[in-house]
Order: sequence, then structure tokens, then C-alpha cells
Amino acid sequence: MKKITLLITVLFAGFLSYAQVNTPAASPFSKMEQMVGLTEVTIEYSRPSMKGRTIFGDLVPYDKLWRTGANARTKISFNNDITINGKDLSKGTYAIFTIPGATKWDVILYTEHQGNGAPRELDDSKVAARFSVTPITTTMARETFTIEIGNLSNAGATLFMFWDKVMVPVNFTVPTDQQVMASIERAMGGPSAGDYYAAAVYYYDEGKDMSKAKAWIDKAMAGNDNPPFWQLRQKSLIYAKAGDKKGAIAAAQKSLAAAQKAGNADYVKMNQDSLKEWGAN
Repeated sequence: MKKITLLITVLFAGFLSYAQVNTPAASPFSKMEQMVGLTEVTIEYSRPSMKGRTIFGDLVPYDKLWRTGANARTKISFNNDITINGKDLSKGTYAIFTIPGATKWDVILYTEHQGNGAPRELDDSKVAARFSVTPITTTMARETFTIEIGNLSNAGATLFMFWDKVMVPVNFTVPTDQQVMASIERAMGGPSAGDYYAAAVYYYDEGKDMSKAKAWIDKAMAGNDNPPFWQLRQKSLIYAKAGDKKGAIAAAQKSLAAAQKAGNADYVKMNQDSLKEWGAN
């Protein structure tokens, strides 16, 4: 009898350890991604609902630091430097904290974005940007806390926070024009030294037209009085394969000297072996 009782106990304990009840989250997690011009904006947050409660001034007290959502800290990421509400902000990820008020909200972007809830006190060294905005009363109530990005243009957008009959807009601008102009200038200026180098190496590796590879490696290194030893090594190999043994030896000798100065034994040996193979004195 004792053995049967023990067996039942073990089986019941095993059932409890493996049984799992899945229920919906009270404040579901949400993630949104939005391109604004050439800048990627990502927002991760949890979304509480009203459920018949009075929100601002009650559930979310006025003039107190709020996590701006539920559960883990609400996070916003930018892959470019931006300007938000007139404040310069470096690319990266930030927690969004707010201090709601009846007539104004303080919005705080905080570098310490990990963790749950808001800190008891803000560390000023972690405040990347702080500014005040005026909330707008809407005619329709939003049951669930919502963050949206609207008013999209190439130059910027508006971050909207909605809950109940409150809308909080935050304008930001992105450096699209500077990025596009730089891209145009690069394109109009023709291939860069890096483009010529990559093309030359590809032609060498694939055994294509060595006369083109030779011309491209020369353009890649033009104007550089102190090219690195690995580029000189590549130049020597391309010259040798193109049939210019004299040029290959000269490039290998420069690569050897630069590799010796840098203390790179691998390139020293490779250049020494090639110079011996090519009959250098």
C-alpha cells in the first residue's frame, strides 16, 4: 500500500512540474518598425488597457515618473542621429519615460533602457534628452495604450502616444537630406579607391582580365604615399599575374618593408617567398 501511495505521489508531483497553463498577457507586448526617410525607427513596448479605470490622474498619477506602458521599459531605437523636439539625439536605443501632467508632459529618453518599470530617481548622466510637450484631448477614447508614428515625410515624422482621450505628439527630424546628398556626391564622383581595390582583387581571384585588374589596383592606390602592406602584397600578385615582373618585385619589396615595420611575420614570409620566386636580387 505504501508503495502504491508513493507511486501516486511521484506521478502527481511530475504532473504538476510539467503542467503549464497559458493565459493571455494583461498588457500584450508590441513591436513596430518604421522607416522615416533613410532612418529605421523601432519601438518595443507593452500595452495596458483601460478596463473601466480612470487613467491619467489616477491609475497613472500626475507629476510622477511613468514607465510609459507596462512591464519592461518601453524602448525606442534609431539607426541614425536624429533631432527630437529640437534636441540632438545620437543613434542608439533609449527607454521612454514620461511625467504626465494635466497641461504638459515631460518626455525623457534614457540611456539605461534595460529593466522593468521606471527608476526611483533619474540619473542625470543617463538622460539623453528631456523636453516638455502639450497633450491634446481627443474626442474618442483609446481603450489600449498605443504608440504610433505618423505625419511621415522624408525629413521626419511625429511619434504619437495615445491612451484614453489623451494624445501626446512628439516631432522628430532625420538626416535624410544629408545622407542623400552625400550618396549623390559619391555616385557622381565615380568609384572610390575601395571600389577599385575590391574590383581588382575579385578579377585576380577569379582569373579574369589582368590588364583591368592592374589598372584598377593602380587607381585604388593612387595618391596614397604609404599604402598598407596587404594592399602592396595584392598589387605585387596582380602585377606578377599580368606579366609585369619588375613592377611585381617593386611592390613586393615595399610590402616586405612595411610588413617588417608592422611586425607581421606572415606577410614578411609571403613576400620573401615571392621575391625569391620572381628572381629578385
